[in-house]
Amino acid sequence: MVSIEGVTVEFGGFTLLDNISFIINKKERVALVGKNGAGKSTLLKIISGLQPPTRGQIAMPKETTVGYLPQQMTHDDVRTVKEEAEQAFQHIFKLQEYIDKLGAEIAGRTDYDSEDYHQLIDRLTIANERFAIAGGANFHADIEKTLFGLGFTRNDLDRPTKEFSGGWRMRIELAKLLLRRPDVLLLDEPTNHLDIESIQWLENFLASSGSAVLLVSHDRAFLDAVTSRTIEISLGKIYDYRVSYSKYVELRKELREQQLRAYENQQKQIQETEKFIERFRYKATKAVQVQSRIKQLDKLDRLEVDDEDNSSLNLKFPPATRSGSYPVIIEGLTKYYGDYLILENISLTINRGEKVAFVGKNGEGKSTLIKCMMGETDFSGKLTLGHNVRIGYFAQNQAQLLDENVTVFDTIDYVAQGDIRTKIRDILGAFMFGGEASDKKVKVLSGGERSRLAMIRLLLEPVNLLILDEPTNHLDMRSKDVLKKAIKEFDGTAIIVSHDREFLDGLVDKVYEFGNKKVREHLGGIYEFLQKKKMENLQELERNQKKVTGLQETEKIVSENKLSYEAQKEQNRIIKRLEKQVSQAEEKIGTLEQQIAMLEEKMNLPENSADMDLFKRHGELKKQLVLAMENWETLTLELEEKNEK
Repeated sequence: MVSIEGVTVEFGGFTLLDNISFIINKKERVALVGKNGAGKSTLLKIISGLQPPTRGQIAMPKETTVGYLPQQMTHDDVRTVKEEAEQAFQHIFKLQEYIDKLGAEIAGRTDYDSEDYHQLIDRLTIANERFAIAGGANFHADIEKTLFGLGFTRNDLDRPTKEFSGGWRMRIELAKLLLRRPDVLLLDEPTNHLDIESIQWLENFLASSGSAVLLVSHDRAFLDAVTSRTIEISLGKIYDYRVSYSKYVELRKELREQQLRAYENQQKQIQETEKFIERFRYKATKAVQVQSRIKQLDKLDRLEVDDEDNSSLNLKFPPATRSGSYPVIIEGLTKYYGDYLILENISLTINRGEKVAFVGKNGEGKSTLIKCMMGETDFSGKLTLGHNVRIGYFAQNQAQLLDENVTVFDTIDYVAQGDIRTKIRDILGAFMFGGEASDKKVKVLSGGERSRLAMIRLLLEPVNLLILDEPTNHLDMRSKDVLKKAIKEFDGTAIIVSHDREFLDGLVDKVYEFGNKKVREHLGGIYEFLQKKKMENLQELERNQKKVTGLQETEKIVSENKLSYEAQKEQNRIIKRLEKQVSQAEEKIGTLEQQIAMLEEKMNLPENSADMDLFKRHGELKKQLVLAMENWETLTLELEEKNEK
């Protein structure tokens, strides 16, 4: 379907893509991978026709349609969400205008037996058939289905797009692209602004789509779910693997080991040849052999190995000072933006050393709660940071806050203090900004390079509470692996807002789910949480199906199941009693947590380090807290069951 033929891209004296060729077949889903700056986004722009190559061409059938979603885009802010999505169906609107025009012309004719009249009828018939094939009768349903799948609600459809953040407007552009159903989809990091549920919806959509897909993403789970072929760009060349991403990683490791052995053997051969030439250069009896060896070196096709892949990237957070046992305690926190309620009566406690994930749909309050922790926004309720807590904060827009007009080195030099300034070059080298790269201006860096640079700033001072808001956006696979390893080894507490399932897997032991203004705690890892959510969704689906199935017998069902007046009174009495017990249980939990926190402050004082009575009391309170939590959970479940009846 799409043939990339001998494409070369050169910038000055640097070759980004070197005579690459491959074919994307009909309905094929291909992952395009490689380090940041390897040329992935450039190749997508060339295939989409937005950028010409230095040499080579892109060939495809004339009628082939191509849809391209870039990482960064400009948005029109003059329409509502629904009106903007409708722009995907301009061809249907034009076809409708054409049908209306033909209909009006036919209505004004009376020469029913003429050839011209019959030709008009034929054109109208063909136009109506095209209209039906294009989905003209149900495109509004397609719009709603796609927008809802990407996380929008019915109330969002009539809101102006200017009210939405850049991430949500990117979803609108993605919806328009998917609704057009092009023959070829070019997607550059489509999951960067999607939550987990929307990513899973997009996976299913692409898996069942009739379009060929060329996809750039740093989300392993997403790539494995969608693609069955992997093309890697490295040092301007491509390596084509007819396998999914996970299998490609295994094969690539084997190939790389072979390349390294070949490279080392060639280097050894070159050194021996150069020694021979140097040794016998001025001996007349060896002149023929020397010239022969010189020609051999000139003709030798020298192997290369990617410097970045060989560099030592070992991110390690500095040792953290010990914080109190509960770095974050939130009690009854409520947050409004104007009249809009974001979070309602949130209570949670994060223990020292825990690695927890904040997950949920975009707009449900994850970043807002973090802003509350950072003191960047007001709220009602109580939020307490524990004793001696020092926060290291990485915001979603951290990379965009960098000064574009200074160099990489100066960016770090401006914020570094003390002895760390003598080690700036070493730190930059560890993050693949060694040599000349440290002298680059920030404005020429890719999104991933900026994210790495912003991460370095986070490492310059010791902290004991890491708050990372979408830290993996724009990071390549290797950088994500290194960051994950560093967080695992971090001896403090970490709160991670992320939609990257593979990144969170094995990293967090507790998940906080944001939704419907509330926050629910789930013990266990991210895949345990997702498995539980799917089961809950299936139960909800079954309940809905029962409602639909019984629609025709509604009156019968109601009459059979309707509680008598006395039974209804008893039901209400039980619910009120349970509500009171739940409230009392919550108060008891709050009192115990407060007592424990006060006790731990005393325990942290040097003069109390040997006071065994304090430690004994602490243990008793912790046991009481566990029992109180279990009691609260039992009462809450019982109350939910009664409310559902």
